[in-house]
Amino acid sequence: MTKAERLRSLPSVDIILRDPDVTALRESNTLAQITIWVRMAVQHCREQILQNSDTFETPLTAWIIDRVISQSKTDLGQRLQPVINATGVVLHTNLGRSPMAEQAIAAAQRASRYTNVELNLESGRRSKRGERLMTLLAQLTGAEDALVVNNCAAATVLVLQAIASGREVIVSRGQLVEIGGGFRLPDVFCAAGVTLREVGTTNRTYLRDYEAAVNESTGAVIRVHRSNFHLSGFVAEPTIDEMVQMQRPKSVAVIDDLGSGSMIDLSAYGLQEPNVLDSIQSGADISLFSGDKLFGGPQAGILVGKTQWIEKLRRSPIMRAMRVDKLTLAALEATTEIHLAGNALTELPTLRMITTPAEVVRQRCESVLTQLNQQIAIEIVSCEAQVGGGSIPGSSLPSFALKITGFPPHHLAHHMRDGRCAIQTRVTDESVMIDLRTVADHEVSDLAEGINTAIQRTQQNANTETATE
Repeated sequence: MTKAERLRSLPSVDIILRDPDVTALRESNTLAQITIWVRMAVQHCREQILQNSDTFETPLTAWIIDRVISQSKTDLGQRLQPVINATGVVLHTNLGRSPMAEQAIAAAQRASRYTNVELNLESGRRSKRGERLMTLLAQLTGAEDALVVNNCAAATVLVLQAIASGREVIVSRGQLVEIGGGFRLPDVFCAAGVTLREVGTTNRTYLRDYEAAVNESTGAVIRVHRSNFHLSGFVAEPTIDEMVQMQRPKSVAVIDDLGSGSMIDLSAYGLQEPNVLDSIQSGADISLFSGDKLFGGPQAGILVGKTQWIEKLRRSPIMRAMRVDKLTLAALEATTEIHLAGNALTELPTLRMITTPAEVVRQRCESVLTQLNQQIAIEIVSCEAQVGGGSIPGSSLPSFALKITGFPPHHLAHHMRDGRCAIQTRVTDESVMIDLRTVADHEVSDLAEGINTAIQRTQQNANTETATE
């Protein structure tokens, strides 16, 4: 067939849209979206013919339909949807870190309509944005005032720019971290318009190093939590209490960048993480931490501290660019109320997962196992879960997982991800590991159904490949 003949034989968009396999895509996609995919596939087919008329061995219509269906699967994998986290990583960055409490979800849903985000309903007058949330955060932490921005990195930029722009900020060399996405603390300092003043060495920094570095150009001293790695061995650095008590002018603020936002002492669970309450009680001028991670709410950057400094941040010209929307305010308000009520360990999913005894996780594995096809190789094994998300580096949690062998692990893992309920697992030692520490009780039935379906599809694919051979 010549190139011209192939071009004339291209099916119309309407013909492709009437194909049963394409029509079936309407169950999870709009007609407008499917039409875009069809036009793209037809156009790509036309371009391939113009480049090389012998490209296609299959009929053009079949080739275009296959491409449309493939595109729909790609789009589905990118579409935001619920995922069962069976990786054992509690704060999984790729899965949005902290799952929010039911109260926070409900609050965000209510706030998605018209809401009094800047209106006092009692007086009928305009109010400050998130005023009640700031009051709750101050009550919770014992700080004089509070402020919320869109993430902790933004909080760092804001505090540096508003307090020390054009001046020096002193930081230990051992705390010059790189956070997710390749963003490095020295680059953040540069973006904020401050001069980085390094003191000490990588492993040992003393209070005298900070004191010797203070001069007329100093704007602030900052302690940065090494949230994604830890130092051990011959190491030393001053506590936040010591840094607050150091000799310095009153115009030099002490900033404590805590990272994860732990409000609870987790040492009973073998985990060590700087505590927000300790930071405030030590007298830090500004303490900043994440609203998600260990605080258990939506993504946000929370700043608490002394009024004179928080007000300076609130008046910063870049504050409006960093403010959060009403959904975040509502969810964070509900999360803060849970902390204030003393119910964080039971009502915040993140903390509940971290503090669940390993034996309870094993029982959860047994519950899932009873619902699975017993003819396949599945066993309950002990393993180590991780907090993740740049929190408590080097620490792990004892856990249990279902270990599935006897199948190509990456094929099985793929079928678990693209099932009715997406399941994210981990692949190790030619096996699929399903860690139940990060699976909620209400997800157990869906998890079992997803595993059975994925195994069945993997077996069918294997049988088809064998028959083809």
